[in-house]
Amino acid sequence: MFESAEIGHKLPKSRFKREEPRFRKRLLDLQMRLLEKSKFPVIIVVNGVDGAGKGETVNLFNEWMDPRHIRTHAFGGLTDIERDRPEMWRFWQALPPKGHIGILFGSWYTDPILERVAGKDHRARFERRLERIRHFERMLVSEGALLIKLWFHLSKKAQKKRLKELASHKETAWRVTKEDWKHFESYDKFVDVSEDALRATSTGEAAWDIIEGSDHEYRSLTAARILEDALSARLKGERPVLSPPAPPPAPPIDGRTLLASFDYKRKLERDTYEKKLDKLQAKLAMLTRGRKMRERSLVLVFEGMDAAGKGSTIRRITPAMDARFYRLIPIAAPTDEERAQPYLWRFWRHVPGHGRAVIFDRSWYGRVLVERVEGFASEFDWMRAYGEINEFEEQLVESGAIVAKFWLSITSGEQLRRFKARKETPYKRFKITAEDWRNRKKWPDYARAVNDMVERTSTDPAPWDIIASDDKHFARIETLERLCERIEAAL
Repeated sequence: MFESAEIGHKLPKSRFKREEPRFRKRLLDLQMRLLEKSKFPVIIVVNGVDGAGKGETVNLFNEWMDPRHIRTHAFGGLTDIERDRPEMWRFWQALPPKGHIGILFGSWYTDPILERVAGKDHRARFERRLERIRHFERMLVSEGALLIKLWFHLSKKAQKKRLKELASHKETAWRVTKEDWKHFESYDKFVDVSEDALRATSTGEAAWDIIEGSDHEYRSLTAARILEDALSARLKGERPVLSPPAPPPAPPIDGRTLLASFDYKRKLERDTYEKKLDKLQAKLAMLTRGRKMRERSLVLVFEGMDAAGKGSTIRRITPAMDARFYRLIPIAAPTDEERAQPYLWRFWRHVPGHGRAVIFDRSWYGRVLVERVEGFASEFDWMRAYGEINEFEEQLVESGAIVAKFWLSITSGEQLRRFKARKETPYKRFKITAEDWRNRKKWPDYARAVNDMVERTSTDPAPWDIIASDDKHFARIETLERLCERIEAAL
């Protein structure tokens, strides 16, 4: 795979000096057009062999374009904050917004390759990490990002020569570390693993460009041309063709659905409810404050039809938790900052570290519920979201999170009763809006979307708990019981 990048590509300095001004002007013009339109971000992934000019190319891009609109991130070893969260968390924090360029020096490829070379990862885990990367990159491109992946290569002989040259001059000796020489000793293994990684992840939506890095002039103009061509084509409207995901299942021919199969007549009397509430809150308090929770995190998701009791149920959970260690995140329409990023970005930013909890009052499931029904997302976008959501939740669980998802389910008749009660009660009128009445007219559409959601996203790592909620007392106790069971099972 690297044969053509080991044949000694070279350009005369005279040609570089002649062409440099044109590339600089062209790249700067394209960057300004990108910023002006602000329709998509550009993500440049920079990886490759040590000494192949990765850092010099990153500096070159920042010199030739306006660095105020470029976000450059160099990734090293994991920090304590990053170790407490999913592997991909730190890369989500580095994504550029629409209209900007992000350069990732080292990326989501670095750790999988190096750990495989060092023998820390077995083959199956390595392949699983590459599969996750393919899903991630496909999601980025589907969300509109222009993804450019540059691999800078040197032959073993050229790398040795390059490292010696850098180490022999006082001005550059600092750039060659013991770690670089250690990597050189594993050059053959590194190249083999890298070839596997590049073959597995060079896809139609995110192909690799391999650049021989031994000659500064050739390397620089080649990288500049790749960026120029890709950015120019995208600004003209060219985008990769993505195959559609599998559609959701058709409704059952007998008309019977999951939500309709629950018993909504179950009730609890107030005395029984209050006794159970005190007992379960005490149990939850002990579970969330236990020593084992210091190495875990808790992610709670509450979804449901309007007036299903999400807020009141959450208010029966939070008194049992230490207010210093949890956050309640109410989800509304995305802000301008959030719209400039992939839809999952605003949820990744709230992923808790170990010993912490986050409660989402509505969540990422808006993509397959509200956005689907109201037409805010295309069919392609909400259909692919099922797999992206499952991947997100799987990463949460793998990093130590306990994910508990609750759908508070009420009947259409009970929703109507609660709407009327809110309208007639002065201190509750703020809870009922014209939007709620409008959404109610789309009850069948929302019901089908909910059934599809549960069918596609109730997984072993993060199953759904459906709570029949026509009786609020019963629903609150049922939710607390299920939550305690989920935490106990995980610990």
